[in-house]
Amino acid sequence: MTSLALKTHLNSPLAARLIPYLALFAGMVTLACGTSFAKTLFPVIGAEGTSAYRVGISAVLLVAVFRPWRFRLARADLGAIALYGVVLGAMNLSFYMALRTIPLGLAIAIEFMGPLTLALIHSRKPIHFACIGLAVVGLGLLLPLKAGAGALDPIGMALAAFAGLCWALYIVFGKRLSHLHAGQSVALGMSVAAMVVVPFGVAHAGAALLNPAIILAGVAVAIFSSALPYSLEMVALRSIPKRTFGVVLSAEPAVGALAGLVILHEHLTGQQWLAIAAIVAASVGAIATTREAKIELEPSAP
Repeated sequence: MTSLALKTHLNSPLAARLIPYLALFAGMVTLACGTSFAKTLFPVIGAEGTSAYRVGISAVLLVAVFRPWRFRLARADLGAIALYGVVLGAMNLSFYMALRTIPLGLAIAIEFMGPLTLALIHSRKPIHFACIGLAVVGLGLLLPLKAGAGALDPIGMALAAFAGLCWALYIVFGKRLSHLHAGQSVALGMSVAAMVVVPFGVAHAGAALLNPAIILAGVAVAIFSSALPYSLEMVALRSIPKRTFGVVLSAEPAVGALAGLVILHEHLTGQQWLAIAAIVAASVGAIATTREAKIELEPSAP
């Protein structure tokens, strides 16, 4: 195919409709694969060190790209940015700490309970209560009520749930910064998050963080689990309605579970797959039946 023909093909109405969805799907796959790769670094620098790489390098990249000093910032916004950054850092650190003991797909499913709860907090329609019931069933199927191959580590589950709480707060505090330039708020927020997370990484991994080979791997983690997925999601958001975006994004726990299966060989039980399906269905139902203006399930944290 010639370059002219390829350009014409990409500019066709069908391609224009498909590209945003392909970008969103690619963002989910990239995030899941990047996080799976990040987990392979745990034996070397721990979850704390890996999280420090992800957040710290992402902060450097975002500051370099958006140069937040170019935009004016009111003193009243400093506190809001600090809160936004603190919960962003806590979310990243607690999620990676959860991954030490529970599979990726299940950690994402539990974390999803945070923004899902936020989306349903003002539930009024009967369908919303059905969604709540589905989410409760899904979570109940994951609870470590008995020992065995399918039992999950309670501490890992608690850390994933805390990451979900932080995700919900990230949405709340992020909305308070909606009047700022998006690049400025994300770059400054990630910089604050780095101040929260990097000390934990240094305390745990120490000089191992300075190994050139590990630094290179850390750059890959930052790019493929933060910078690239976030950029692809921003491309998708320009053309996909927010409700549709949220519905598609609800598949993230399933995508994470598949990435964990392929890359990390994390085999889930039938009950755990059923739990993921219930949580995904609850998320899809909540977003599909909520008015556009009130949808709270936002893009993945950068």
